Amino acid sequence: MPVPAAAMALPQDADEVLKLAARSMFDVFANTAQGMLVVDKHHRIVWISEGYKRFLPALGFSDEHDFVGRPVEDVVPNTLMAEVIDSGQPMLVDLLTNKAGTFLVSRLPLRNDAGEVIGALGMVLLDHPGAGLQPLMAKFVRLQRELDDARRELAVHRRTRYTIASFIGSSPAAIEVKRQARRAAGTASTVLLLGETGTGKELLAQAIHADSARATRPFVGVNIAAVPDTLLEAEFFGVAAGAYTGAERKGREGKFKLADGGTLFLDEIGDMPLALQAKLLRVLQEQEVEPLGSNKVEKLDLRVIAATSRDLATMVTEGSFRADLYYRLNVLPIRLPALRERMPDLDALSDHLLADIARRNSQPHKSLSADALDLLAAQRWPGNIRELGNALERACLMTDDLRLSARHFSDLLPASAAPDRAREPRDEPGYALLQGARPLGDALVQSLLKPLPLAVAELEASSIRAALCATKGNKLAAARLLGIARATLYEKLGQLG
Repeated sequence: MPVPAAAMALPQDADEVLKLAARSMFDVFANTAQGMLVVDKHHRIVWISEGYKRFLPALGFSDEHDFVGRPVEDVVPNTLMAEVIDSGQPMLVDLLTNKAGTFLVSRLPLRNDAGEVIGALGMVLLDHPGAGLQPLMAKFVRLQRELDDARRELAVHRRTRYTIASFIGSSPAAIEVKRQARRAAGTASTVLLLGETGTGKELLAQAIHADSARATRPFVGVNIAAVPDTLLEAEFFGVAAGAYTGAERKGREGKFKLADGGTLFLDEIGDMPLALQAKLLRVLQEQEVEPLGSNKVEKLDLRVIAATSRDLATMVTEGSFRADLYYRLNVLPIRLPALRERMPDLDALSDHLLADIARRNSQPHKSLSADALDLLAAQRWPGNIRELGNALERACLMTDDLRLSARHFSDLLPASAAPDRAREPRDEPGYALLQGARPLGDALVQSLLKPLPLAVAELEASSIRAALCATKGNKLAAARLLGIARATLYEKLGQLG
């Protein structure tokens, strides 16, 4: 019986045409696809086709009942079905690679009559696309290889060099710093490193990252004092493509984006301009960044470690540093002691620095004599460990001797601290006292000949004990009596045990 011509004509209504096209397209897909699955709005798999069942063994499932009902991202590695549901946008053609193989797939959102996304349909169009799509597959493989190479290279550049064990020292002050660093590494909170220049703040920042759950992710450091104010915003937040004249055509990622998933180290945070402090505060609070010239906000997941040699609390009082940013940064403060406060570590630090100097300069490992250590211990070291390393390296490079004595440092140290061999013993300030004490016995003489750092430490300890005794254990009153901050008193009490 012939089909009426009217039945063979296309519908005149546009909606009917679209419905017809959708039904025809689905029939084509259903007949040609290697497999299909349907996922509900909660990302759970609710149905798979007969053709899809043959992929289950490669995915680690022997029965469809163990597969259906599970979240799709848990059972299909690298799938983007959840993204289709959450965004409502289709992915008409894509390449999916997992342990079951490489597939040409299509993903479509499913909507109800109200237009709401209620699930998604995924189709395996080709399960061996290499033969039919050889140029596309070759390009995919090449791009994947380049991406892997770039990630490996970036990982090498962003890898930390130090661990907590790299913070050399066994003095009470050094042990306390390492204890606090380990506690900080076990959290995701912001860390603020305080201390004079050259005390090892960047080393400790890297050590905290290396001991944290983010150790395999990037560690990105930026010295705020070294970047011009006009470039700081672009350096931190990045620049969108064509944001301004001279901007890179492809745009540029900022330090926040580069550190996504890892740790961002902000050195010399006290030098950050006030205008930029407000934007930094927003990034820390919202964990999102908006590049210059872009209206798109990008979500971040990073941990911030800040460091400064300046007194931020005083800067807040003076109005040169935002109080709200200070409170956001000062969550886990760690104060790094100056070198003069950890003189028991001088020998170990010097030996470590000498070993590093020998390695970098391809020289034998040199050592220090007792008089050289005494001379170094008498210095104030305003530049701390960095200054000590500089003095040791200069001394090493200026002689072939394998053992460095005090004479090797006589021309390298400040004249006020170097011993003056032209003076007679009787000219020394304590000579007359020693001469007068000698008839009383050698014990008193020996007590007066203690190393200066030890004598200072004993005097400090006795002064603290006297102040606590006078105030009947009131630490606040004792700190006022000694003319030091209460926090400083607590720190010294910890050092004294």
